[in-house]
Amino acid sequence: MTAFIIHWSVEPELIKLFGVLPIRYYGLFFTVGIGLAYYVISRIYKKENIPDEQFERLAIYVILGTFIGARLGHFLFYQPMYFWEAPLEVFLPIAKVDGGYQFVGYMGLASHGGAIGILLAIILYCQKTKLGFLWVLDRLAVVVPLTGAFIRMGNFMNSEMIGKPTGADYGVVFTLMDDLPRHPGQLYEAGAYLIIFAIMVALYRNRTKQDGFIFGIFLILLFSARFCVEYVKIEQVSFEKGMALNMGQWLSIPFILCGIFLALYKNTPPLTTILNNKN
Repeated sequence: MTAFIIHWSVEPELIKLFGVLPIRYYGLFFTVGIGLAYYVISRIYKKENIPDEQFERLAIYVILGTFIGARLGHFLFYQPMYFWEAPLEVFLPIAKVDGGYQFVGYMGLASHGGAIGILLAIILYCQKTKLGFLWVLDRLAVVVPLTGAFIRMGNFMNSEMIGKPTGADYGVVFTLMDDLPRHPGQLYEAGAYLIIFAIMVALYRNRTKQDGFIFGIFLILLFSARFCVEYVKIEQVSFEKGMALNMGQWLSIPFILCGIFLALYKNTPPLTTILNNKN
């Protein structure tokens, strides 16, 4: 069998503006993902004749909800004591180095926290605009996987969230970390998200179900993919060692169950209807 090993040694930092401000691949991919989502959602709103001001407000709410939720989620789920040890570093792109503070960017964003942040932001948005909560979520479900795919590609560029060793002569060697061929879990997840994006577009174009169905399918597919990929990723924090399921998997289960409920809610005929049809 021919060995298939890729040696990955790209530095996370792309350039340093003005000699002090680092521009990282992760931030670049994150920005591209957000930009593409912005473009697709704007097309959806225009197609459905929703006023531009409501779309602009949606963009602000979602971006803030994503960042605040993802940042808080990282510390709540993975580093809860950090709130007390370095509260400034939670929302500021700095870290304490040699007794002073240094710009390091935002290192630590949890996708589950981002999902919760988006949901809370959409609740506030719908209260302001009077649009249906599930109606909005169905449209957002189309673009979130696209953004998620670019974020995971950014993780790959950063050589972070790496996979477990393959134990064979294939995989990616993240030379900034060690010399072991590993599963490129970031790319597995990015590929899954792009497939889910295609499915969401198809569901949106052929929408015949009640509001909430597309979002329900989105939750099932995205968090099932996340659950499965976690099996080939290394633990993010030490307390996950020895756990039957890691933190990412435990956090995915409620989202999957919620998705099943939404996909079935008002979209499955009542039992009495099914029995009457059989008769």
